[in-house]
Amino acid sequence: MATTTATTAVRSDVPPNPVQTLAELQEARRGTLALVAPLSEQDLERVHSPIMSPLAWDLGHIAAYEDLWLAHRHGGKPLLRPDLADLYDAFETPRAVRGEIDALGPDDARAYLQEVRARTVEVIAHAGVGDGFIAEMVLRHELQHSETMRQTMALAGLLSDEDQAAVDRPLGGLPDQEWVEVPAGEFEMGAGAEAFAYDNERPRHAVDTEGFRIARNPVSCESWMRFSDGGGYEQREWWSVEGWAWKQEHRIGPDPALTAIDPKAPACHISWFEADAFARAHGARLPSEEEWEKAASATDALAALGRVWEWTQTPFHGYPGFVAYPYREYSEVFFGDGYRVLRGGSWATSPRVASLTFRNWDLPLRRQIFAGLRLVSDAA
Repeated sequence: MATTTATTAVRSDVPPNPVQTLAELQEARRGTLALVAPLSEQDLERVHSPIMSPLAWDLGHIAAYEDLWLAHRHGGKPLLRPDLADLYDAFETPRAVRGEIDALGPDDARAYLQEVRARTVEVIAHAGVGDGFIAEMVLRHELQHSETMRQTMALAGLLSDEDQAAVDRPLGGLPDQEWVEVPAGEFEMGAGAEAFAYDNERPRHAVDTEGFRIARNPVSCESWMRFSDGGGYEQREWWSVEGWAWKQEHRIGPDPALTAIDPKAPACHISWFEADAFARAHGARLPSEEEWEKAASATDALAALGRVWEWTQTPFHGYPGFVAYPYREYSEVFFGDGYRVLRGGSWATSPRVASLTFRNWDLPLRRQIFAGLRLVSDAA
């Protein structure tokens, strides 16, 4: 593990409270178990999509990750199930093969979660939580997997009525394209040193932007369907070379889920290729990551933040002075022009995760995430 402090949490003003930390871990676990409680054993074990894990694998992975980081690396205990280490390692066992391996069944995965949590309670009682970084990382990892599992459930038509209502909640009554003017100038981008942040959110650094206009609301489902019905998937000039090739090869049209979403709700399950084409069709563009954070940091500038992830035009790279912590596989191995950054969070993202500096990323062809877009244009 890296020893640099460049990306660790700094909480000298409020030392981590082991009792509170454990209570928060337990609350996240209750949410995970409640999410899968209504599902059948078959639904938990089935491969619902080749790009997603069986839900039972996610449960085992959550347990293995907690055991690795809290019980083993923080608490010094041997792994509870070393035989499962590779099976539940996201890099050793990629999604494409997770439905073919001899993973734990749902009941055994739940038992593994329970046994690991008992070890976590023991470690925290004995050793505390240190500076709090590892415990917070484990907590947020589980919260992030709750969203990933909901992505799988959405593809399989298994979302609860409550979750579907969150998808369908209409945007506010603002005009479809009300614009906010953001002046040119410098701002501080990235996470400061006062609280938890992931390595790719740091170091905080000065960024200077030109003036621009950004839509107050994300694009609605109604607007998206006007684009689609108006020939948006047939107009070559609106698509990038890569996007058009992807669309032609896979005969892409609007995601079927869009037809079931309330027209006034944000458009969702939009790939970066599609978002880029929509923006071009409207004489606009996707925001850079810098523009998005600058606008989002302005008080009341943007509406409906956190309804859908918002694509930016920015490839996923480290900030100047980036240092991987506590392991390269969290973000550094994804750096490069192949991935695009998303910002803001979705209805399924825990508010604990969805800070204004949090960076999500995915391949430009992916539509399983709860992603939409917000338009930007140059200053008038």
